Amino acid sequence: MKVAELISVGTELLLGDILNSNAQYLSKQLASLGIACYYQSTVGDNPDRLQKAIELAASRANLLIFTGGLGPTPDDLTTETIARTFNTPLFEDPAIVADIAAKFAQRSRQMTDNNLKQAMRPEGAEVLPNPVGTAPGIIWSPKPDVVLMTFPGVPTEMKRMWQDTAVPYLRSRQWATEVIASRTLRFWGVSESALAEKVGDLFDSTNPTVAPYANWGEVKLRIAAKAGTEAEAFAVIAPVEEHLRSIGGIDCYGTDEESLASVVGQLLASQGETLSVAESCTGGGLGSLLTAVPGSSGYFLGGVIAYDNRIKQALLGVEAEVLEAHGAVSAAVAQRMAEGVRDRTGSTWGLAITGVAGPGGGTAEKPVGLVYIGIAGPQVSVGLPQRFGDRGREWVRQVSACTALDQLRRRLIVRLG
Repeated sequence: MKVAELISVGTELLLGDILNSNAQYLSKQLASLGIACYYQSTVGDNPDRLQKAIELAASRANLLIFTGGLGPTPDDLTTETIARTFNTPLFEDPAIVADIAAKFAQRSRQMTDNNLKQAMRPEGAEVLPNPVGTAPGIIWSPKPDVVLMTFPGVPTEMKRMWQDTAVPYLRSRQWATEVIASRTLRFWGVSESALAEKVGDLFDSTNPTVAPYANWGEVKLRIAAKAGTEAEAFAVIAPVEEHLRSIGGIDCYGTDEESLASVVGQLLASQGETLSVAESCTGGGLGSLLTAVPGSSGYFLGGVIAYDNRIKQALLGVEAEVLEAHGAVSAAVAQRMAEGVRDRTGSTWGLAITGVAGPGGGTAEKPVGLVYIGIAGPQVSVGLPQRFGDRGREWVRQVSACTALDQLRRRLIVRLG
């Protein structure tokens, strides 16, 4: 069995300045190819520590994948450290020099001498082309049964190089002999523990496997299966997916890359209906989720950020006496906000949020995390209380926006029968 190891290079990763999304992407890619990844390492811009990491990785893995450290600056040391580790000289590749110069010319920029560093590669190494940027990688087998690949740290460049060159290379050499396919079911409105209690007997399954994940109020169940082809793997997944959907019921809102916003959008579009929003504590977060979906202009009309009570009155028509009697954080005000934005925009549905996001502003009667969601639409106008607890301002804001979408989703599904 072939085993891979990922080595991410860059002090900025160790300092937490940059999220290591490359490792996540490559891990998923390796899994989909049926290549095991037992180790991941992150090393700063230090040649001695990087060399030790390379030596260790080469002793326990067959495929070493590097990201980062291929730039033109002095702290970009990946290529030269790899060459030093395996006692191999570097040489300047004229073809790479020409490619870099052409890319600079296309951008009407002047190539500087330090860019020539990116044209260096170990003797015997093949070029791993970079069609997007100026830093190519290498594919090299410095010793028997060990292959290493290098990629720049820029995610867009790395992903293109991986798909265009690395994957075909691995397949051509039968490294990727199996396929691991996965389907992620997404749930809202049910806790991880409650869902796990219902489906816990499936967690012991080996093919397919079922694993739960929870984050920011959402629960996911990932079903993964191994087979000779992708179609065969999904055939193994299908009956388990159907079983989990039946258990989850309406709490299961989508799969894979779907979001609550995209699912709500599909439901609205299928009926030719439209939506507008009115937000207080989420400050535009709900509208942001909706407009992140391509094509949302077909059903989302717009919104009002009514943070101040005067804006709630002037733009949404919330009566002063309602605000005085119930307070801005109340079911009555959430309901009026939803009605107001629906009336003023002419949308089929109005969705509103008002609450106490924290960290201050809470009281015994209205603590941090208390949020009201207003929904106004055909034959419905309600204000719904939600208690999200004091788990941080961003938690309250994010979960409020998602819960508002989920409440609307449930009503749309019921209307559709």
